[in-house]
Amino acid sequence: MPRIKSFAPSWLNEPSPGHKLFSQSADDARLSMTLPYGKKPKPGPRRTIARRGTEVFVAVGKQIRWGDLAYLKESWETKHARSSSGTRIKRESSEDSFDHENGVVGHETEGYRIIKTPVADDIRQLVMSPNQDLLAVLTSHTVHICILPDSSHLYAKDTAPFKPKFWTLGPTTHVTSRPAVVSALWHPLGVNGTALVTVTEDAVVRVWELSTADRWTFDSATLAIDLKRLADGTSLDQDFTASVSTTNKGFSPDAFDMEVAAACFPARGSGGWSPMTLWVAMAGGDVYSLCPLLPQRWAPPPTLIPSLSVSIVAKVAATEDDPEASAETRLLAQQQLDWISDLDNQEPKIVEGSLGEVASEVYTRPTRPGTVPKLQGPFDFDLNPEDEQDDEVELRDIYVIGEKARLADLMMGEEEDLEMDDDEGNGLSLSVICLLSTSGQVKVCLDVEGVEAQWLPPKPKHRSRQFAAPASTPSLLTFQTFDTLKPVEVVPESWPVFSEDTTSRYSFYITHPAGITFVSLAPWVFRLESELQGDSEAGAEFRLDLLVQGQGSERERIYTQGRGQNSLAAATAIRDPDLGHFVLSATHNDPVALFFETPERDSVPRESPAAALEHVDSPQPEIGWEPRPLFYASEALDRKSAMPAWIDHLKTGRRRPLFHQEVRLSMATLEVLTEGHKVLANEVDTINDAVAQLFRKCQTLQEELRLQIDKANEAKKKVDLITGEDSADDEPPISQDDVTRDRLRQARERQEGLANRMEKLKRQLGRATSRELSDKEKAWAEEVRALSGSILGSEADQTSSTPKAKQPWKRFEEIQALRDTLFAQAEQLQRAREGTDSDAPASSLPGLRIPAEVRRQKMSQVIGLLDRESALVDAVKARIERLSIG
Repeated sequence: MPRIKSFAPSWLNEPSPGHKLFSQSADDARLSMTLPYGKKPKPGPRRTIARRGTEVFVAVGKQIRWGDLAYLKESWETKHARSSSGTRIKRESSEDSFDHENGVVGHETEGYRIIKTPVADDIRQLVMSPNQDLLAVLTSHTVHICILPDSSHLYAKDTAPFKPKFWTLGPTTHVTSRPAVVSALWHPLGVNGTALVTVTEDAVVRVWELSTADRWTFDSATLAIDLKRLADGTSLDQDFTASVSTTNKGFSPDAFDMEVAAACFPARGSGGWSPMTLWVAMAGGDVYSLCPLLPQRWAPPPTLIPSLSVSIVAKVAATEDDPEASAETRLLAQQQLDWISDLDNQEPKIVEGSLGEVASEVYTRPTRPGTVPKLQGPFDFDLNPEDEQDDEVELRDIYVIGEKARLADLMMGEEEDLEMDDDEGNGLSLSVICLLSTSGQVKVCLDVEGVEAQWLPPKPKHRSRQFAAPASTPSLLTFQTFDTLKPVEVVPESWPVFSEDTTSRYSFYITHPAGITFVSLAPWVFRLESELQGDSEAGAEFRLDLLVQGQGSERERIYTQGRGQNSLAAATAIRDPDLGHFVLSATHNDPVALFFETPERDSVPRESPAAALEHVDSPQPEIGWEPRPLFYASEALDRKSAMPAWIDHLKTGRRRPLFHQEVRLSMATLEVLTEGHKVLANEVDTINDAVAQLFRKCQTLQEELRLQIDKANEAKKKVDLITGEDSADDEPPISQDDVTRDRLRQARERQEGLANRMEKLKRQLGRATSRELSDKEKAWAEEVRALSGSILGSEADQTSSTPKAKQPWKRFEEIQALRDTLFAQAEQLQRAREGTDSDAPASSLPGLRIPAEVRRQKMSQVIGLLDRESALVDAVKARIERLSIG
């Protein structure tokens, strides 16, 4: 579970420029003052924060505020450090300032900008495209597409509102006279993230393939499906397009049973048919799926089509070999085979991605067996709680986690493995469907059967085959149900929503009017996957009992908001090296940020089974304070009274004569007093609630201050205990010098005692065992042994036939042999010389005519060499004798 480190920092609070991202504009504040008891807006999801890296887009009323959080944090901290140090930098000028009255940003506060929009109503949702170059701006009934500029254009010094290019999506379709838009989803398989799917309240799904070069793509949808017609459809040849008539229709039960609350696509990296499956949750509690829902041009991941081909071919082969297979099963297998065959016959078109993205293969939506899939549902909920009644459930949002990509069968027999992320390689092989109701109840369901592509059957040729057997109803396994709200916190008109997490695909946030709740499914997801894979040797019943009785989903309320305050925007999780890991939300006036503690180094990959099942929290240092959320006083205390405006209206209206007369009992006086009571009562109630909330917060602050003082005293006692200053009151105070000397004396005495014990143990050990050689003796013996071997030679050296270098004793033997040879030659020469001089004349020995000088030089050289070798031999012998004697 995440541990909260701190709440909204100073660079997001007043008077920092970061607070201007969330504060209400002057026009909206003035409008709220003039209409204190006007018509309440229609409830709906509030997703007013979109993210692009460290940049955030916040919708406030009819405006969009852009801000770079990293730049705002750095500039504010730099400015605060500069002002606190009391130094000034010469390059500062009068332009480097921030005007709090008009919200003008100077050079120091770049990173904040107002984006002007053409909307006519308050913005409800902001949906960022996958490539982060388009932003869908939704009101209750209209949809606008903003072409986001590069960040460099938003950093300009111009303080005027920025006006980017806006396109109106469906100017004749999504209008105030038509049903409201509940969801706008960027299709996971769209080409460069330009396919948008809108779902309206009357169960109409439209697919838009946008292109900034073609205005017509924003005017008409490439595919429009009326789910109410599709639910009653019987063949592919029927017309399921949405009606363009604006006249009122007659009564239909589907208008109530199929009122859409939310829709959702699984992630792009999911396996199987998940990326092209649209899940739709109805307000009445029903859940439907539409598979495959594709745009006309779509770009699948590299492994999607091969994995589907393998599964479809295997299914067709199993159906043909099964004689008991029904006609519906054979027809479905043949339709899927026709669909994948159409894809195999296509030659994909290579489309270059955006900067830094790889090129993708673009396919055309198959036309066989049809472009409109079958509506699967409503799903039955197996193991549904008995105390839950279907008529009491009012769904508000749906969140689907697709199954993991099954690439083991696809890569069977291949030498190289595909590189994939940890999120795709780990997880559950089943899709997880999470449903959220108005009461804050979360229902976690598993798609055990697996949603696959289905189409309606073709139109029968014979009327006798017109009435076919009804298809089996699909079902979802209700794995867990839990509440995130207390009964007193439930608001009938609230609209809680899901938000994804950045750390794990099996954790998410739930934003409701009472606060923000964190939910993690990791405690049972990986355990269930191991059971499905059959890794355990225990019995199935035993393993299922352990799974059911084991730990369920983790949930924790990380932020609680007071009653009567404004609703929260959907939480947005951000994890960035410059900003940290935190969750960002907002009310109508103030931000809500919760910063979490992040480990310095991730030792295990995300979502690994080892991390989920065997994770042990490292001990955290004890802190003397607990992070607490910031308290913002109610805006009712700063709101101006509407009584002066109402009195001015009376003075100029038809009741103005009453101001110049005495108060009389009449219907006109009663009407004026009644209207005045309404205005005044509304203001008094809001002010009473605000004052009561402020009073309770002051009482809570006193209690928190008391706890803080107690913790500070406990910390002081621990410090005094460590430093030795915890003496009794009746004893004289001890100086720090005496305490230090005493500790040094105790440490010295302890060290001496340990040394004496060590010496005693050494003596006892020496008497118990024979004396061994010391390290110096061992080193000297090794040196003598090495020198003896190098001089006299060892047996291994003598037997070696190819020594790398001549040993000294071999060189000594060669020198001796050379000396004997030279002596023998010298004696022969001496004898020959003597015999020649006495017996034979000089002319009889023509080859021995050597000059005397040359002979003397040669002999002197030979004698010198012999003397040198003799001296070397004598020195070696003397050294050997010294070593042997020593």
